[in-house]
Order: sequence, then C-alpha cells, then structure tokens
Amino acid sequence: MQEFRNLQAIVTDIEGTTSSISFVHDVLFPYAADKLPEFVREHCDRPDVKEVLAEVARESGLPESDRDGQITQLLQWIRDDKKVTPLKALQGFIWEAGYRSGDYRAYVYSDVAPQLQAWKNAGLGLYVYSSGSVLAQKLFFEFSEAGNLLPLFEGHFDTTIGGKRECESYRRISEEIGVAAGQLLFLSDVVAELAAAREAGFQTCLLLRPGNAAAGEHDFPVSRSFADIRCLS
Repeated sequence: MQEFRNLQAIVTDIEGTTSSISFVHDVLFPYAADKLPEFVREHCDRPDVKEVLAEVARESGLPESDRDGQITQLLQWIRDDKKVTPLKALQGFIWEAGYRSGDYRAYVYSDVAPQLQAWKNAGLGLYVYSSGSVLAQKLFFEFSEAGNLLPLFEGHFDTTIGGKRECESYRRISEEIGVAAGQLLFLSDVVAELAAAREAGFQTCLLLRPGNAAAGEHDFPVSRSFADIRCLS
C-alpha cells in the first residue's frame, strides 16, 4: 500500500495507467489508421477538421491543398507513435465516430472505476493528463466498459499545455487547477513523466501494469493497482 498525504487532487495518465497499452495500440491506433484516409477526404471541409489539417500542413511543410500528402504524413506519424497535437486531434474525431457507433468500448482495469469513485467521494478532485486529445480522453471515459466515468473528472489536459516529459507542463497544470503542486498526485507508467512532475513539485506514483515496459532504475513509489494507493486530504 502506497500512502500519500495532504492531497487536494489526483492527475492520472490513461495508457498503461487506467487502461492497457494493448487496448490503445491494438484497438484504437489501428482503427484510426484504417478510417483516416476516408475520414479526411469526407470531412476535410468541416471547420474543425480543416483547422487541424492546416496545422498538419504547417508541421510537415506540405501545401494546405495537398490532402494526399497530409494523409500520408498522418499515417506515418501513427506508425511512428508520434505525440503530434494535430494527429491526436484528428484521431479523437475518428474515435468519436467509433465509440458512438458502438464499434468498441474503452477498456479500463477493474480497480480503476471503484477507486476513482472512492477518491471522488473523499473530496479529491480528479483530472486527466494524456497525450491523447481532450476529446479522445472524454470519449474514453464516457464510453468505457465500466460505464460512463466522465462525470467523475473535473478537467482534462493534453499536449496543448505542453509535453508530458516537460516540467513546465506540470507547473501549468497546477496553475490551471488552482492547487499547489505539493497537494497534487500524478499517476503514470512512465518514469520520465513522473520525473518531470516531481521536479514541478507533484507527489508521484508509478503504475506497474501487466504489459507495461520495464521501468528501469528509479526511486518512485510503485503500485500495481489503484486499490493499493491510499490518498489522504
């Protein structure tokens, strides 16, 4: 059991923390890759999609009119698992269609939903920080296999606030939430993310879930389940 004191809120990662890496890589990523070319061609004049494609063009140095080139670049980013903001936004649009059509439900570990509810009942604020877009995060928790978990959360952060391995991102999150960093706990399966959060003053805990990459040498508190994390306000 890992115990954390003087907490006001918890910020959690998704992939490898609340959900398995395999769900993201074996279900969500292939679905987006398969649907992306048709989605871009059908919806490229939709204002929010058009704005994202313009950002893809800027990031890649392609003409805004070159839809085929943008599609090729987006698919390459998916293959390379790039944390590129316009890709994440577009994936969110595609996943929304998949969730709403019932093509899949988001997998969450069995300990996640009851423990989130317990922390919420204890008066702790709950937030998400993921490389996936805010839209993708909201869809994930709304359409989870454990039911609609979205109402449990008070806010969501993605790469628009900064990279997850950058200390400044966590400082911005603390400011946005309005809670001192020392009263925030960040949960993640990635040591480099936890290091950045700790540098910003957060309390931290490493999740060792089945299928996660080996953490290597570190000195972070470790848990294999949310049920083994005791959070005290």
